Amino acid sequence: MADARVIGLVSGSAAEPRIAYLKAEAVIPAEQVSMSGELSPSEVFRFAARCEEHRCSQFANGRCSLGQRLVDGVDAVVDTLPSCTIRATCRWFAEQGEPACLRCPQVVTLIPLGTDKLSRAAALPSV
Repeated sequence: MADARVIGLVSGSAAEPRIAYLKAEAVIPAEQVSMSGELSPSEVFRFAARCEEHRCSQFANGRCSLGQRLVDGVDAVVDTLPSCTIRATCRWFAEQGEPACLRCPQVVTLIPLGTDKLSRAAALPSV
């Protein structure tokens, strides 16, 4: 995605991922991002990019449907706002406010398929 950047490192477990947010913006050259060994970069890093709006399947009715589904269907994992380098430009925060931030530390770039709340929230609704 255009202007994608690393905002954190994936920690925790596959069943309960947590993001360790960077305290400051970091520029990591693409060739270094791809040097994460056997893991794909999305298993190591949490990425953020500008909203692609209508080019994204998660965008519906002028909003990010993923942010709404996270707030509606996933439990908060922190009780205070995490340190965040993108909050000022974050679409989820702009649309959902603090409730999105309280769920964000469990969101990884690629959510493993499963039946847990996070997987269900990430899945596009059936049409």
